[in-house]
Amino acid sequence: MSAQGQCLCGSVKFAIDFPSKWMAHCHCTMCQRSHGAAFVTWVGVEESQVSVEDSKCSLMWYSSSQSAERAFCSHCGSSLFFRSDNRRGELDIVRACFTSPLDRNPDIHVYYNTHADWFEVKDDVIKKSEPEVVE
Repeated sequence: MSAQGQCLCGSVKFAIDFPSKWMAHCHCTMCQRSHGAAFVTWVGVEESQVSVEDSKCSLMWYSSSQSAERAFCSHCGSSLFFRSDNRRGELDIVRACFTSPLDRNPDIHVYYNTHADWFEVKDDVIKKSEPEVVE
């Protein structure tokens, strides 16, 4: 079983082999600023389970901190991936960029203590507060 996805313009396509490791809504301020949204839903997978096709050499990695990088399509600007020295061998993928069903639903809100006060979360998913992320 697998799932596929892509950036907005289709220059960067990816596929993952199941199982995924987790799915979480991240409310940290870095994700908020990076995506221009109240939170970002990430899917965690082993990097070895991911294949990426970059037809226009559009995938760019940005060092968002000393220990983490975020990837985006330089053609359309879509945010796609996150990786961190804290979780070597794992790749986090933006849930909204998948074009096919996944093997799980979100099971936690992380960094909820820094959630956007203008957005009310009304689901029953666990809300976990953590120290502000400094990546």
